[in-house]
Amino acid sequence: MNQLTEKTIACPYCGEHIEVLLDPADVDQQYIEDCQVCCKPINFLVFETMDEELSVTVFSDDESY
Repeated sequence: MNQLTEKTIACPYCGEHIEVLLDPADVDQQYIEDCQVCCKPINFLVFETMDEELSVTVFSDDESY
């Protein structure tokens, strides 16, 4: 599984739906990317589901994970 996976997320600040690409190399990693709409920093946590699909949880700086 070396291909990028496209997912739709909702920005935790403005609520806009954004298309993001997930890289299998980022599994179990946390990183920050700015929202393409409101430019606020979104925390991404990439993980692999039980059926080996990439998924992501996003949260704001105000939220703790």
